[in-house]
Amino acid sequence: MKGASAITVEDFNALIREELPFAWEQGFRVERLVAGEATVRLPVDQAHLRPGGTVSGPAMMGLADYTMYALVLSRIGRVKMAVTTNLNANFLRLPAPRDLIAEGRLLKLGKRLAYGEVTIFSQGEDDPVCHVTSTYSLPPRGD
Repeated sequence: MKGASAITVEDFNALIREELPFAWEQGFRVERLVAGEATVRLPVDQAHLRPGGTVSGPAMMGLADYTMYALVLSRIGRVKMAVTTNLNANFLRLPAPRDLIAEGRLLKLGKRLAYGEVTIFSQGEDDPVCHVTSTYSLPPRGD
């Protein structure tokens, strides 16, 4: 599925800044984007931590959803109304209080639905901290 993305990292970032400023303010940053694959970083700071000094579940789910949006747009281009219909997160172990790296891949792209998975790691560690599967609803295409 690798190949040129239907949207550049710069165009994706511009879309997020314009249309989803909340997501941009969270600090999520796409590091790699090819057709159906993405790497996204969350620079973790104190606001992302929960009691006990670990990264919160909502921060990880937000990172996964952001990554999934990048995956979908990497295949269909700048489509604002692609939306999450399902997100299932499995928290595997406590993440260290450092940057999180999300590795995502789109598994299925249909006419109305896209399905993918995102695995999240603490920077510098090989064992994942969270695994997410997600479905996005796609707006009708103007064919």
